Amino acid sequence: MSEFDPGRRRIIQTVGAGLLLPGLVPAVIASIKDRPQLTDGVQSGDLLGDRAIIWSRCDRPARMVVEWDTRSLFSNPRRFVSPLADARTDFTARVELTGLPADQAIFYRVQFEDAQSGIASEPWFGHLRSVPQARRDIRFLWSGDTAGQGFGINPDIGGMRIYEAMRLRLPDFFIHSGDTIYADNPIPAQLVTESGRVWRNITTEAKSKVAETIDDFRGNYRYNLMDENIRRFNAEVPQIWQWDDHEVVNNWSPGKHLDKRYQNKDIHNLVDHGRQAWLEYAPMRVQSADGGGRIYRQLNYGPLLDVFVLDMRSYRGANDENLGGEKPFLGREQLDWLKASLKASGAQWKVIAADMSIGLGAPDGEVSLGVTRWEAVANGDPGPAQGRELEIAELLGFLRAQSVRNFLFLTADVHYCAAHHFHPDRAAFQDFEPFWEFVAGPLNAGSFGPDVLDKTFGPQAVFQKTAPVMNASPFAGFQFFGEVNIEGLSGELTVVLRELDGVSVFEQKLQPV
Repeated sequence: MSEFDPGRRRIIQTVGAGLLLPGLVPAVIASIKDRPQLTDGVQSGDLLGDRAIIWSRCDRPARMVVEWDTRSLFSNPRRFVSPLADARTDFTARVELTGLPADQAIFYRVQFEDAQSGIASEPWFGHLRSVPQARRDIRFLWSGDTAGQGFGINPDIGGMRIYEAMRLRLPDFFIHSGDTIYADNPIPAQLVTESGRVWRNITTEAKSKVAETIDDFRGNYRYNLMDENIRRFNAEVPQIWQWDDHEVVNNWSPGKHLDKRYQNKDIHNLVDHGRQAWLEYAPMRVQSADGGGRIYRQLNYGPLLDVFVLDMRSYRGANDENLGGEKPFLGREQLDWLKASLKASGAQWKVIAADMSIGLGAPDGEVSLGVTRWEAVANGDPGPAQGRELEIAELLGFLRAQSVRNFLFLTADVHYCAAHHFHPDRAAFQDFEPFWEFVAGPLNAGSFGPDVLDKTFGPQAVFQKTAPVMNASPFAGFQFFGEVNIEGLSGELTVVLRELDGVSVFEQKLQPV
């Protein structure tokens, strides 16, 4: 396979913040002992037009000050200041940078100014590349599932090193496809793995039990941010976050029954805490809808790419047998938004970031009166669309009727990697054009699979790579991320599935039509 070469962008990123910026710490600030501390590094995210979100966290009430420039020497910095960060948001802060020139290397530095004394912290540096306005080569990554099944930060192997493998690919951005934390999976000091080898974890109090309080959930995010690979990755790669179930509890829906580990059995209360903490730590723009916390959104990345980020959690009905008439999954408002947005998109490629697969059957695990409950879209019945499948059938039929082409689904969730091709000639529901779904993950969690494909939409597993045993540890190497390369000149899109250390295991080229 020939190496994708984004040219000048990669050279700029390689010489970026790391080589020049540490020497810029002002001596007068460095001499102050009682200054605020940046506790969890920096993140950027949700690039859109001339804007980008910058996130960080402090150890006390303070205001975040962000300066950006197109040169790492910061000879002409622009300054942005956040509202007060205090205990109400766990001392997290975000600002939206505006006025970014198109398709430029953007260097930024973050400091916090103490709310009482005005004393400034040492700066923390990051960089990104702004959204292009013209056709150019694009590379982005996606994956999901961080710190699951008790596999946390293992110092013996250098922590969550898949994040370093992803950083070295020098992507324009990264889609975290959900399970950004595992709030329901405590991290023990050690685990005995499938090979008998002992997995050691860095541990914290917050990760010693399932998350129930808002501070428990916040502690899950802080745990992941202890990893040096993640902090380095966050400072160099803008992210697009979505959520799935483990940000709250496994397979949650309005009908979830909490197990004996939970003192509070109210799933709605647990969801509220989980959602609040996720919104505090996500490097995303605060949406005006849904009380300021709408997760589904569209991000335009120049003439070649639009990204449609779905929320497959907030609007679903209770997990059940998933048969019969239409049952809410995306929900009417989100489904109508997605249809209209895809139709209006002028981008050559339309990537639908879905936190769950369209075709894979995912049993909930709870069985009542002999009836299997289903967690995702599929229901195990290969016949005509039923239940949640009816929303997807409506979407696919609409896209065909409106001649919307060049769309694909990217997902994670199932803890293995796969390439699924959907075709009406193999399907019970046939009113759609062929399309692809690509699966990647986990990032740092147990490995599983394969799951069974539901034939309603005619999927075929063109490729899949799974662990030989269930819940294989990261020692086994079955950790995966996906990479998408779009050539600026031809518009050709190539999907690559990569293993723990960045080695390619599958490649699929797609031509625009």
